[in-house]
Amino acid sequence: MTEPTPDSSAPTDGGKVPAEATTASDGAVFDTIDPALKVVSIEIEVAASASEIFELVADPARQPEWDGNDNLGTAAAGQRPTGVGTSFITTLTKGVDRENHIVDFEEGRLIAWKPSEVGGEPFGQKWTWEVTATGDRSSLVRHTYDWTELRDLQRLPRAQSTKSENLLASVERLKALAER
Repeated sequence: MTEPTPDSSAPTDGGKVPAEATTASDGAVFDTIDPALKVVSIEIEVAASASEIFELVADPARQPEWDGNDNLGTAAAGQRPTGVGTSFITTLTKGVDRENHIVDFEEGRLIAWKPSEVGGEPFGQKWTWEVTATGDRSSLVRHTYDWTELRDLQRLPRAQSTKSENLLASVERLKALAER
């Protein structure tokens, strides 16, 4: 088994923006943040086939089972994305619905989505899952959170607080499900 590998660009100081900078109304504060701090990635080896792992990730109804942020409440069955341009809706634990727009997709290997309000434009964060077979029953799973396109100041604190530890919690839960 490979040990989890956090992205080497993870900030050591939390990458926080000074409080006085977050009062900017035009979102210019985002340009003051080092782009390297806006991407967090983790990878781990999982003793399961790439297709089994991908199904757990790509099926929105299964996502609350492995969500390490404990943010996802439910998702209706039958919403599995089939390609770029499709979307699925999840209900967060706080009762708010989010539409997740598929922006990258390669069946069995890659899926990425950008959340938004239902019917709205994406907020600017992208969640990516990559699954690479390393053997018959082993795969490398990489999970990436990228908020380089985020421009909403209200979402900034949450974006900055999403660290490799949060992603690792999701990947470890996914690993436990896949290796059953």
